Amino acid sequence: MGQERHPLSPRLARCPQGLPREAYIEAAWFDREMATVFSRQWVMVGRLADLEPGRMRRAQVGTAPVVVARSADGAVSAFHNSCPHRGSELCRGEEEPLGKLIRCPYHAFSFAASDGALVATGHAVPTPDFDRAAHGLKRVACREWNGFLFLNLDAEPGDLFTDAGLRSLDNWPMASLVTGHRWETEVACNWKAFWENYSECLHCPGIHPELCDMVPIYGKGIMGPSEALGWTPEEPSRPNLRSGARSWTMSGDPCGPVFPKLSEAERMAGYGFVTLWPSSYIVAHVDYVRSVRIQPLAPERTRLIAEWHFSAETLAQPGFDPAVVAAFAKIVMQQDGTASEMNQRGMRSPAFRAARLMPEEYEIHRFHQWVLNEMETHA
Repeated sequence: MGQERHPLSPRLARCPQGLPREAYIEAAWFDREMATVFSRQWVMVGRLADLEPGRMRRAQVGTAPVVVARSADGAVSAFHNSCPHRGSELCRGEEEPLGKLIRCPYHAFSFAASDGALVATGHAVPTPDFDRAAHGLKRVACREWNGFLFLNLDAEPGDLFTDAGLRSLDNWPMASLVTGHRWETEVACNWKAFWENYSECLHCPGIHPELCDMVPIYGKGIMGPSEALGWTPEEPSRPNLRSGARSWTMSGDPCGPVFPKLSEAERMAGYGFVTLWPSSYIVAHVDYVRSVRIQPLAPERTRLIAEWHFSAETLAQPGFDPAVVAAFAKIVMQQDGTASEMNQRGMRSPAFRAARLMPEEYEIHRFHQWVLNEMETHA
């Protein structure tokens, strides 16, 4: 009896097949994902507060270059970073000043920053057959959630998806958090390979000694108690972190004041993950928040952008160094990157056809089904 799977456990009751080998290495498969998954879903591009009013910034949504414009009054709009005249990029630098107009640096066509309407054609004098209304910038949908900015290329975007629900971070002071540290790296793997590694802990005992020390249950190869055989809902909740630890720092001590509105359960848990397919995840601790963005670059290249967000009070502490706080998660992410690259190299082998998922890899199975459904629905 003690080794049975409880019906409410997320464990799989079978060992299903994963995605085929070509999903990780073929350009054609990658292009279909960019044209469906990343062209139809909300993609996180950073914190809105990190883009000051009167500035515009480049962003990437799948394979589409986008310009995000924030007017002097704080209003935000987004457009494809391509002039409808001859296609030139509009924003050349990572970030540039912005007035009331977005001016093409090639032929001086100018567009209203608020709605992208064509205002002027530079030295060009169009003939009567030129329809100005049809030659404005192509808009990109944008929305804010908990201080994060999301973009969507779809003309009729759906709801923002998060596995934990849109109210899951209500007890954190998300809107007022300040970005204190940023770390960017490139990983030689398919974007899904990194997501899959994030979605299971079978690898934790062999890959993450520091993390397993901080979160002892990870050392058992599972992400939570309900994954264990013999688990029942009657089992009492226990702290996730090791004895004496309260946050993901090298010492286990909070780096600053604990957020005051957290529930007792949230404090006891020590952290909470919020997953936003396909582009990002958020880890909310009792004293700071970390966000990670996943940008596909090619079938076997992925960029990771991690940012650490703190209260202004924490950042104002004498001698406070956010890089010291970030050090623990950087160790874990570097280990994840190495493991994902190892996995990617192995999947190139002609001997590999598709994974056979284990019961503990239920989240990978759910992710695979979601990707396939998105590709089919928007084909």
